[in-house]
Amino acid sequence: MDVLKESPIFVVLALFLIVIIKSFVTVNQGTIAVITVFGKFRRVMMPGLNFKIPFIEAIYKKISIQNRSVELEFQATTIDQANVYFKAMLLYSVLDQKEETMKNVAFKFVDEKNLMQALIRTVEGSIRSFVATRKQAEVLSLRRDIVEYVKEQIDKTLETWGYHLQDLQLNDITFDEVIMKSMSQVVASNNLKAAAENEGQALLITKTKAAQAEGNAIKIAAEAEREAAQMRGQGVALFREEVAKGMSMAAKEMQQANLDSSMIMFSMWTEAIKHFSENSKGNVIFLDGSAEGMQKSMNQLMGMTKLNEQNRK
Repeated sequence: MDVLKESPIFVVLALFLIVIIKSFVTVNQGTIAVITVFGKFRRVMMPGLNFKIPFIEAIYKKISIQNRSVELEFQATTIDQANVYFKAMLLYSVLDQKEETMKNVAFKFVDEKNLMQALIRTVEGSIRSFVATRKQAEVLSLRRDIVEYVKEQIDKTLETWGYHLQDLQLNDITFDEVIMKSMSQVVASNNLKAAAENEGQALLITKTKAAQAEGNAIKIAAEAEREAAQMRGQGVALFREEVAKGMSMAAKEMQQANLDSSMIMFSMWTEAIKHFSENSKGNVIFLDGSAEGMQKSMNQLMGMTKLNEQNRK
């Protein structure tokens, strides 16, 4: 009898405990729970420990707010009827954590499979419409333009679904085998042309540097020759000046001694001829041996002596 009396209490306690347990819900980080009451949207639960009315509020769906990716492979046709094959990676996520956004994500599509199908077909359609207005030769250089065009076209549509396109990467763009072979031949031809141009440029640079080096060598040699000639000329001039000074001084001393200076002048003249013959590189010295020639040379020597005397005064 005591057991029967106490059993309702245990039942009530058990029901109370079940209600307490059912009243608290844990939502994992990176997830938002959508709550419905008798099938109608009521509110959302953020990550952490949350309270809900047991047996009345129900968790309809838990939505991940993390980034998600999907790989695409599809074909498009250019304006010049060339087939283009794309391999792409699509990165998308929930737009934000607002209740309206969560409602769209939870109720716009029946399930995740239908969402993915609609998302992939929308992206493929946007790329196909862009490629259809371009030529085959332009497609490879328009990766960035394709991505920007797709994002501009489908962003508004994705927002109505509660999603946002984070990134679209075109990992591979290929063409039909015939076109690929033709492009390879063009690339090979361009590479050969570039190599020939580089070789020609290198040869031109080498020849230019060689010409510059030769020109510099000639310039240096000419400069050295000019300086050597200048020094030789200065040496000859100094020698002549010293000879003239010596002859002038000797003539002056002979005049003071009342002697004929022509003899000393003649002697110094012959010494000069001897010096020229000993130090010159030639083998022959041409001299006028006639009496008139000797007289002319002596007059020139005497004139030089008088000129030096006038300069000293």
